[in-house]
Amino acid sequence: MDFDEWFRKRFSRGFFFPDIDEMIKDMEREFERSFKEIQSKIPQNYVRERKLPDGSITKEWGPFIYGYSMTLGPDGKPVIREFGNIRPGLPGPTPFEFKGAREPFFDVLDEAETVKVVVELPGVEKQDINLEATDKSLTVSVDTERKKYHKEIELPAEVDPSSAKSSFKNGVLEVTLRKLSPRKKAHRIKVE
Repeated sequence: MDFDEWFRKRFSRGFFFPDIDEMIKDMEREFERSFKEIQSKIPQNYVRERKLPDGSITKEWGPFIYGYSMTLGPDGKPVIREFGNIRPGLPGPTPFEFKGAREPFFDVLDEAETVKVVVELPGVEKQDINLEATDKSLTVSVDTERKKYHKEIELPAEVDPSSAKSSFKNGVLEVTLRKLSPRKKAHRIKVE
């Protein structure tokens, strides 16, 4: 068999090296399986159809948001907070965890007599915001057809939930809570 005949025979079956060709096909199948698995886990409120100018219909997914903020805590150590509606890096075939509601970006300011929480809620109306406070946490949630946010925020000090004052302007929510005065430690008295 001459070289030209050998080359035609090899090339007619696909790629020049059949093992590599089979490896590429295996990778394509694995990618396709992974994408189908990811698509099956996407919450329905993140999937929509849109009509293109040529009349065809396409599916869109999202928005998918992930981020983190880094600040210094009162003890000088870094505080890292994640926000968004997905969590990357999970082991297994699906590399993301999808959440039904987005965790908003927020910051907690520990002031002398108060704790101030600032939360970004773009695209939300004031009447759609639900706030609940305990002496140790603040829960912020929004559940509308277009926007879903949810976050329980741990507070750095005990607060009086009934002292909460809030304002909302240009997509930014500010909640101020008065700290509870620290309980006085008992003083031991020597009996004589």
